[in-house]
This record gives sequence, C-alpha cells and structure tokens, in this order.
Amino acid sequence: MPELPEVEVTRRSVVKNITGARIESLRLGKPLRWPLGIDPLELAGQTVLGVRRRGKYLLVDLDDGLLLLHLGMSGSLAFWPTRTDPPPPPPPGPHDHFDLWTDRGLLRLHDPRRFGAAVWARHEQDPVAQKLLGHLGVEPLGPDFKPDAFHAGLKTRSAPIKQVLLAGELVVGVGNIYASETLFLAGIRPSTRAQKISRPRADRLFAAIIQVLNLAVEQGGSTLRNFSNAQGEAGHFQVHAHVYGRAGEPCRVCATPIRWLLQGQRSSYFCPKCQKP
Repeated sequence: MPELPEVEVTRRSVVKNITGARIESLRLGKPLRWPLGIDPLELAGQTVLGVRRRGKYLLVDLDDGLLLLHLGMSGSLAFWPTRTDPPPPPPPGPHDHFDLWTDRGLLRLHDPRRFGAAVWARHEQDPVAQKLLGHLGVEPLGPDFKPDAFHAGLKTRSAPIKQVLLAGELVVGVGNIYASETLFLAGIRPSTRAQKISRPRADRLFAAIIQVLNLAVEQGGSTLRNFSNAQGEAGHFQVHAHVYGRAGEPCRVCATPIRWLLQGQRSSYFCPKCQKP
C-alpha cells in the first residue's frame, strides 16, 4: 500500500509537469471508492494551480475547487507530457479509472483493486473534504510536528505504540513499513503501550519518524510489489530496511534473528535485543 513517502514521491514527480496546465477533459472508468462529485464536463477549461499533499491524499488545486486523489491499496499515477511526445500514452485499460487530459499531458490513475479515490470539493473546508481529511493528525515532515505535543499525545493513548502510529490521529502517514523502521531506530518494541513511553524514548521516536520518512522520500519510496512514480521509476527504500520483511534474518546491528508479530491484522517486525518493551 502506498504510504506517505510514496505519495510525496508521486506528488514531486507530477507537480512541475501539471502546475499551470489547463484541463481539456476528464475520462472516468469503473467507479472508485467514492463518486467524483461533479460533472466531468465542468472541469474543462480550469487551470491546475498546484499539487499539495495531506497525509496520503494528493490535493490538486484548481481555479474552482480541488481534486482529492488517493492511491488506495495498489494505485499509482502516471503522467505523459503531451499527446504528441513519444511514447504516446497507451489506451486506457480495465484498471485505468481516471484520465485527466490537459494541454500539458495526461495524468492517469491506475488502480487494480479500486480502493483509490478521485473526489472534487469546493475547498479544503468543504464537508466533502473534511470527511476525508478532518481526522488526520499532524504532518510529520511539517513545522507543526513538535516533540512536546507528540509526547503528550502518547500519554493519552493506551494502545500499543505501533497501532497508535498506524491510526494516523496523532501523527499522519507513518504506515506499516515505516512504523516498524522508526520503532527499530528508537529502540522501542511495537507492542509497548504508548502511554508507557518515557519522554527520552518519545524524543528518540520523534526523531526517528522524521529521519525514516525523509530517507524514504529521498530513496523514491518503497517498491515491494508494483509502486512507481509518475515517470515509472521504482523506489529503493526497501534495501535500507532494518527489520521490515526480514523475519528470521539477522539484525543488521546485533545479529539476533528478527521476529514477526501480528498486530491488528498487520505484520510487525522487530529485534528482540535492540528494541525494549
């Protein structure tokens, strides 16, 4: 599933190409998770003002309103610069559900499992947008992510720290891969109760979240199955993983075998020596 780094990598790979583009038409394929919320014909003639990210959503700002795009479990965006530059975009296939034609090229959402979304809202405070964005926690790579507030938030939560991170209400976008990696760097087991984490350990976790997510963005995200950016380039963070997906393999720090744990139907990985309860 594309997580925050993959969505940010996707944003960076399309923003320069599509900012300032004029929309010519929009083709919709099979229905996605939610309806678009506007007649596609009404988008023709609008200009794309920019592309932002909120959690795992891409916000495409328009002259009138914005489009909220979500990649779901297996979705990806691709961009072809113009109708005439080689190679031309292939005809839409059965899993291509959103083709935004502009005077600068085609932006296409490909989503085999159709858990993704393309939704129009009048503005970010529109109830339609707030239903999707209003519950999200603070952005971990933004200036509002503060260690004091992070530690205070942990103290109000009794769930295991891994599940608190995945919930996205305290800090957004620390998905399954990166939660395992940040907890390893912080030396905290995924089963540790959030409210039991001391201030020094919370500070280490705070720093690890920023470090891991920044590295993941620099490495183009993680490509475990089929993720690629809008130019078709795969990510490489997975080769740097200390614990994720390495059950039974030796820890890169102490050589103790990495263990696997199921938490809330999600796989957790940890080193029993380097990570303390």
